[in-house]
Amino acid sequence: MLEPIPRKLTTHQKAVLIQVLRTFPGERVGICYAPSATDAHTYAQDFLSVFKAIGWDVDGPEAADLSPGEWSGLALIGNEAGLPPCAEALRDALRIYGIEVKTPVSRTRNVAARRFMLQVGRAC
Repeated sequence: MLEPIPRKLTTHQKAVLIQVLRTFPGERVGICYAPSATDAHTYAQDFLSVFKAIGWDVDGPEAADLSPGEWSGLALIGNEAGLPPCAEALRDALRIYGIEVKTPVSRTRNVAARRFMLQVGRAC
């Protein structure tokens, strides 16, 4: 079986994300990743560099153990109120590059201290 191509954001993609997200200063976000996915930590670091470049307050990236169904692809996790506008803008910008993002609502994870969580799972 072939190994999937490691995921990463290109320099151009990072620059576009920075431009898009710069209009949302002072956000707070958490990043977690599936330790079982070989490229998840590096991919999470790509997003960390984007968020730090715009001055967001970032927790992580940290390894997290969740159920296997929660660990595929990329997800933006909001709270019961849904995703904040900054996370919606991130999702829309990623879709331009064909990067699909799940947007589940968290009822079990504490998202309240942050505006949203970025979760990096195994490549789909």
